[in-house]
Amino acid sequence: MLDEIKKDAGERMAKSVAALQQEMTKIRTGRAHTSLLDHITVEYYGAQTPLNQVSNVGVEDSRTLTVTPWEKDMVPVIEKAIMNSDLGLNPASAGTVIRVPLPALTEERRKDMIRVVRNEAEGGRIAVRNIRRDAIGDIKELLKEKLIGEDDERRGEDEIQTITDKYIAEIDQVLADKEAELLEV
Repeated sequence: MLDEIKKDAGERMAKSVAALQQEMTKIRTGRAHTSLLDHITVEYYGAQTPLNQVSNVGVEDSRTLTVTPWEKDMVPVIEKAIMNSDLGLNPASAGTVIRVPLPALTEERRKDMIRVVRNEAEGGRIAVRNIRRDAIGDIKELLKEKLIGEDDERRGEDEIQTITDKYIAEIDQVLADKEAELLEV
């Protein structure tokens, strides 16, 4: 039973780290990459549809993304969706191709981004700690029902803490990598 609790906690913590890494890819650095536009949705035949399902998103150069809609009448809709997103981008259309230039990050903008990144990382740490709390609660429940002894409880709590420390360290590494990426000019 303790092994099941540890395995479950480890899997859930790994998912939290993966979710954090996914969030980090959305945060813009100086380079252009297609995942920057992943969370943008457009109105397509009455339904909100992800941008990458109605167009081809590519990287033209290190500072420019290109969006090529599959239908010509989607150009203004996609342009508006990119403009209204929280990314602060100004797309320019040339016929059926929309070019999205990424402005260089100013020092102030970099510091804002680092603040956002640190906030995301803290959210990840909190998620991991909540999983630890749940797992330790499950262990205490087993002790209360006399399914395990006090020694097993202490050992289980120590092992859960070890797993937690491992995933917190992973989150710290993800944060350090993203901060370094944001600070490079």
